[in-house]
Amino acid sequence: MPLDTAPLAVVVDRDPGVLADLTSLLRTLGLETHHQPTDLRACLTVLRPRLVILDLEIDGVEGIDTLRYMADVGYRGSVLLLSAVDPKIMRIAERVGQTLGLDMLDSLGKPYELSALNDSLGAIGMPSKGETTRQRDRDWGREEITRALVENELVVHYQPQFDLTSQTLSGVEALVRWQHPDLGLIWPGHFLKLMTLDQTRLMTRHIVAQVARDSQLWGVEDQQLSVSINVSPNELLHDDLVPLMDELQQSLGRRLSLVVEITENDAMHDELLSSEVAARLHLLGMELSVDDFGVGFSSLARLQLLPISEVKIDRGFVRHLHDNPEDAAIVEAVALLGQRLGIRVVAEGVETLESLKQLSRFGCTHVQGYALARPMPVDDLLVLISSLGNAQPGSQDAAASEAYPFWAPRTAKPAKSVP
Repeated sequence: MPLDTAPLAVVVDRDPGVLADLTSLLRTLGLETHHQPTDLRACLTVLRPRLVILDLEIDGVEGIDTLRYMADVGYRGSVLLLSAVDPKIMRIAERVGQTLGLDMLDSLGKPYELSALNDSLGAIGMPSKGETTRQRDRDWGREEITRALVENELVVHYQPQFDLTSQTLSGVEALVRWQHPDLGLIWPGHFLKLMTLDQTRLMTRHIVAQVARDSQLWGVEDQQLSVSINVSPNELLHDDLVPLMDELQQSLGRRLSLVVEITENDAMHDELLSSEVAARLHLLGMELSVDDFGVGFSSLARLQLLPISEVKIDRGFVRHLHDNPEDAAIVEAVALLGQRLGIRVVAEGVETLESLKQLSRFGCTHVQGYALARPMPVDDLLVLISSLGNAQPGSQDAAASEAYPFWAPRTAKPAKSVP
């Protein structure tokens, strides 16, 4: 039975000033405030709030355990951590929540700027990440996912990647979406974890076939682009992965290079078999990318066993570049490591021009994120490729951004500024 969320925010905090700020801001978002419930767990299941604001240092409330409970009961609202704990502990708690599938807003330390609190809360004024309330509150059954696969409702959107050194489009990442006939576009977080191994393999074959078809439309004869495909840990260990990827590589031809993405923890799950599969892919001319680099628990020595061409810095580090010296130091260190080892470094989740500039200073060579381009259907990608290819040095398009002339949002009319 779906857990509908009510226009209510539960605040677990005893600071009168914080409660006053939150009550005022939440009211502007159409949310009533419920302060310091005596039984938070019962409150979650009975009231089903749209938002929970949690101080990790409240007596009688074990914050991280509460996050796990939220995930266990299928909590569908958003979570904001607002606490004076060590920032490192705050980031750990936030990442725990994300790993558990919770919708974690940007956490805030105390004391906080009222404008920063307003920015964090702004994300819950409407359903997050492009979804609708009906999508978020829906429980998807595996039978419905099977129907979506049979009816070809799973579609591929492409998020562009850019080379900061050459200031060009360097590749795209293929991302799955569900084009539901009634509910519109559904994000993968709603259905991927529910899929069986057979459904996942069928979905991968569907994605591969669509990428092969779409790539024939890309007019990139004079430019080498890469296409990244995400592979789940179960698929990584399955016999038919290598032949399937080889089939796609052959269809791409020499115009496009294929990058197979696995997460850092997946690579370490079965070290020997992962190394074998990676070696076979490499010998067939494919590249291996380690996604979410920096959030796993592998050692550099173990990663060195894999023929890695690329590492992708986790968006959690990139998002806090401007206000967290430790995250900035990690990103800079990974960028330097990539330079020394000859490995391409891609920063994911670049959402501001400020982050883009800082990544360039650190020597990060490749970037992707909403500040540059959101995931898009193939028709929009064709327009983007055409407009970027037509932007000559010194033209209005090419000079759209003084700092980064390779990028301006392409629409029917020339763009005036970087978003």
